[in-house]
Amino acid sequence: MKQLSETFKKQIVQRIVKNLLDIYILQIIKNEPTWGYKIKKKIEAEYGIKLRHGALYPLLNALENSGYLTSRKEKHGGRIRKVYEITPKGMQYLDAYYKFLSEQIQTREIETFAGRTDEKQVSI
Repeated sequence: MKQLSETFKKQIVQRIVKNLLDIYILQIIKNEPTWGYKIKKKIEAEYGIKLRHGALYPLLNALENSGYLTSRKEKHGGRIRKVYEITPKGMQYLDAYYKFLSEQIQTREIETFAGRTDEKQVSI
């Protein structure tokens, strides 16, 4: 049963990360300005999600075009890398997301999600 629970947990984490990839990217960049390949490797290592370059770089460009990120070119070991940094607008976006998430957790009765039917049902 524990093995099944861990399998479900992994599937749920992967689904959440895929659907909220922009949030996870902003969080990674908030902690440390970084470049695309490093973001890709970090997401793959932490969440077990294979992130294609064709998905990552358009999302980074969209986040930059929306004003959530800025980028600059830096030379690292003879290579030029585009290093991304979060903007104040990106920080506000992350703060709004975490505030919303916190409110949802506080206002929802977690027991209903754990299968207790004696509690009021929560519709999504």
